[in-house]
Parts: sequence; structure tokens; C-alpha cells
Amino acid sequence: MKSPTGKAPAAPDGTKWDVGEAVNQLSWDDLRIIKTLSDCGNRSATAKKLGINVSTVSRRVAQVERTLGIALFDHRKSGYLLTAEGAELRALAERVELDIVSVTRRVSRSGQGPLGKLRITTSDSLLLYFFTPIIADFKALNEGIAIEVLVGNETLSLARDESDIAIRATRKPAESLVGRKLANIAWAPYCCAKQMTASPLFEEGQPWVSYSAALCGLRATSYVESRVAAERIAYRTDSVAAASAAIAAGLGFGFLPCMLGDITPGLVRAGPVVPELQDELWLLTHQDIRKSWRVKAFMTFCAAAVASQKPLVEGQSILPVT
Repeated sequence: MKSPTGKAPAAPDGTKWDVGEAVNQLSWDDLRIIKTLSDCGNRSATAKKLGINVSTVSRRVAQVERTLGIALFDHRKSGYLLTAEGAELRALAERVELDIVSVTRRVSRSGQGPLGKLRITTSDSLLLYFFTPIIADFKALNEGIAIEVLVGNETLSLARDESDIAIRATRKPAESLVGRKLANIAWAPYCCAKQMTASPLFEEGQPWVSYSAALCGLRATSYVESRVAAERIAYRTDSVAAASAAIAAGLGFGFLPCMLGDITPGLVRAGPVVPELQDELWLLTHQDIRKSWRVKAFMTFCAAAVASQKPLVEGQSILPVT
């Protein structure tokens, strides 16, 4: 702020000030006192409203006036009235107050939960029908979290910041990860409704769907291919979700996790759960981020959601075919 002569104005005691000094010394507390004093009109009411002493109100106002070299208030019998310069400071106080409220609301989001991006990696078979509704329910309660899902059977590196949470079907989670086992994953044979017969499994002439590439190591792969001639395997895929679609389309019988097979439209169980194909469902994260609000919120929510559907995951609950 400069005088008409272009020189920095002098404080009431004759000393000069500069903008840098004013910026360094002017605080939100000063602006709040100025705004409240202009509202209340007297020092006692201002002090009571702000929970400070009357002497503090007087001292802080006088300090701002001395720093800026201006009068903020005209002290009249009717109370403290803002000068033109004081009105500008009050307007600044209102803008700062709005900014503080806005930022605080965005940061805390008490009604929306944590903020930020949460990256989840899992397989298509786990995601498709089972985890997508769980993620949707979590998102509805935590609007401030943006969800990114990376689909694949390979294990992304949580240590290299490629993902935050991994949902995996495995019996041996990586030692570098922390988390919890949610349930056992049951596997059973399935077919489309029109192929369902009273004939036993693996009867001569039955077409089969099996797995290939990255899924060659599945126990279901070796279980089928040790019982079925190669020419009877009509379809192979490296995706469990794709296998479920192929079985529903009538390409053959096949083994699926019950948490997928029992809720896939058009599929029926063609036999009982096979215990030796059982897998484990794990919810994992890296130890360095396990205390993140986003990670903790999702892991807690997800564990509870899966617990409520544990019979489905473990093959004990068959939902009606739609």
C-alpha cells in the first residue's frame, strides 16, 4: 500500500512499514478479530464471542493498525465503526474464512469418508459379479474415493506402487504383503441348463471347457485333463470369467469357483464341490501403506461384506438361476 507520493506510508508513530512486513505479521487471528469486532461493535462482546481477553482484542487491532499505518475503526459512542480501509480488511477476512471452510470440508469429508484414489488389482472372475457390487457399495459410502481396478491374473507389485490392494485367490500370498484370509474358495463342475443330464461327469462324449496359458497351473486344469481325452476339450481360455461365459453358452462342462458359477446367469451345478480343488481368498496390501485411511477403510468394509457372503464363496449357498 503506498501513499499518493508513491512512498510507503508511515505508521502513527512515524515509522515506515513495507508490504513484506505486513504479510509476515498479519494472521488469520487478526482478520477474525477485525471481522468480529465490526460485527459486535464493542470489545467486550468481541472478546466473549472469540473466547479471548478484552485486552487481547485491543492489542491485536492496535498492532495491525500500527503495522499497516492505517486506522481500521472509528471509535464512537455507538461503538466501533469500520473505516474504508477497515472494510477492505473485513472483506479479506470473509474471503479467507470461506477458503478455510471450503478446504476443511474437502479435506475432512466427514460425511463422505476418506479422499483420494484407491487402486485395486484382482482377477476378472473375482471382480465380475462378486466384488463389483461390493466396490459399488463401498463407493456409495465414500464418495471422496476414486476407484481404479486393474484386472489380471498376474500379481502387480504393491511395493512398486502399481496398486494399493490385491484381492487374490491363492494359498501362498507373497511374504512382502500383509492382509487376511477372507474365506475358502470352493470349486464345482457347471454346465448350461440345456446340457444338464443325469449322466455322471466325464462320461464319454461330454464336451469340456478347460484352462490354458497362465491358468495351466490351476488344480482344476489338471483335474479335468487327467480325466478327459484332449479331443473332448472343446474350449480353452486363460480367463476364468471367459470359461464361465463359454460354459453358459453351451461349449461344454467345466469347473468354476462357486462364487462365480452359482451367480452366473444360465449356469447350473453339474456335480458336488470337489474339496481337492479348494483355494483361498486373500485381501492383501503392502505393509508400508496398511495404515492409509483409504486402504484401511476398504479392507474393513470388504472383509465384512465377504463375511456376509461366505456361504456362497465356500459353496454352501446356491442362488437361483436368472
